[in-house]
Amino acid sequence: MHITLIAGSNRKNAVSTNILRYMETLLTNKGISVSFVDLQIVQLPLFSPDSETLHPNVETFLQTVKSADGLILATPEYHGSLSGTLKNALDYLDASLVSGKPVLTVSSAGGPLGTGSLTHLQSIVRNLHGIHCPEWLSIGAGFHGFDQDGVPTDEELKLRIKSAVQLYIDLARKLSPGVTSLLPAASKAMR
Repeated sequence: MHITLIAGSNRKNAVSTNILRYMETLLTNKGISVSFVDLQIVQLPLFSPDSETLHPNVETFLQTVKSADGLILATPEYHGSLSGTLKNALDYLDASLVSGKPVLTVSSAGGPLGTGSLTHLQSIVRNLHGIHCPEWLSIGAGFHGFDQDGVPTDEELKLRIKSAVQLYIDLARKLSPGVTSLLPAASKAMR
């Protein structure tokens, strides 16, 4: 299984990116292959459907999404929505790149929670025909601390992230081609 993580902030040391980096560690520790796209580093030009050629960063981004078995999207919450940086990147995608893939969404907010951005991401994922993980993760103010190794300093937050990642992995495995042992016996008999 190969998962692409997309950090949607253009801010250095963004909390949403730090959460994604911790998730990357959890995934790799479970033997899952990961690609990490940090949109603060891999900057994409403003999307235009009229563009006749693609910037090399866009071509690499599209190939990374295409080769993934699933996606994890992270964004800071700005004015009740996702970052313009992530929205711009997602505008380059179409259903052929996302359809049927599991998607986990993550947000960080300066206030208590950032569910507006998660709701907007859920709509985008649905329009790209992705399969949204039933779990999503929003980190609010007071939970933004990470140690020098990138591990959250709050134990409750660590458990929330680990739980969300495990639910996502379970979903991704169920959606992987060739996984029939997870289907009920009656479903197998109907084939």
